[in-house]
Amino acid sequence: MARTRFAPDRGLTSRMVFVMFLIGLLAVVFVGALILFVPAGYLPIVLILAAGLLFAQFFFSDKIATFAMGAQEVTPEQAPELHALIDRLCALADMPKPRVAISQTDMPNAFATGRSPKNAVICVTTGLTRRLDNQELEGVVAHELSHVAHRDVLVITIASFLGILASLLGRMAFWFGIGGRERDRDGVPVELVILLISVVTYAVSFLLIRGLSRYRELAADRSAALLTGNPSGLASALVKISGDMGRIPTADLRKAEPFNAFYFAPAFTKDSVMALMSTHPTTEKRLEQLGRISQQLGR
Repeated sequence: MARTRFAPDRGLTSRMVFVMFLIGLLAVVFVGALILFVPAGYLPIVLILAAGLLFAQFFFSDKIATFAMGAQEVTPEQAPELHALIDRLCALADMPKPRVAISQTDMPNAFATGRSPKNAVICVTTGLTRRLDNQELEGVVAHELSHVAHRDVLVITIASFLGILASLLGRMAFWFGIGGRERDRDGVPVELVILLISVVTYAVSFLLIRGLSRYRELAADRSAALLTGNPSGLASALVKISGDMGRIPTADLRKAEPFNAFYFAPAFTKDSVMALMSTHPTTEKRLEQLGRISQQLGR
């Protein structure tokens, strides 16, 4: 993590290390299976395609996210209050100020993206700024700045590489029949073996990354609450945003759903019923943690 005044979180660090270890172990098993079953001529193609996607996500995640959400960078003259709030929090956290963007949408949310604090972007929607007061908005922005300080986007991008690789290989086995008519020792088509290995690898990787994502949201809530010293402001913002999501048109929420992992709160909550599949903890769990922090701070 970059040097900042965000309170250190040993739980976040240990869980990141543990999940990355499991993903690394899974990668070793997966690569071993590739060597055994995938024809040598296909391996370079799969690796080049996966590396290309990872490169694009790593270096252009900020541009991809802001473009997809129709966000525009704003200057201090265009959004003086928002810039002043971010200036104050960055000074408090002792971290570089990210670029600031606004998305003209009624969906109340915010996200941070970028591979490092130096090229990060903090984006808020107009629906968010209209609904929240200054203390609530401060809590949300501090939450997003915590993601930047902890380099969460970078960690998740690297962790997702194995899933990208498994997904590509599975699709190639399904659509192009990798292995042709070759069969393994038990007479099972090679492409079927590759497809099954890819599906299992992708599923396990997906669950590990979702678990990491949920904990990083709790860690960002904790860091924001301790930095601002106002857990109740963040809790109030979370309640408002979660409640207002139900009144946003479904079409708008579905459009934003692919970016749930970036958001302060998920844009579409249907899948959140299944805890293992969710990018975010439940609202109740987040509020419970903020309540404990508030008690610790005597507020």
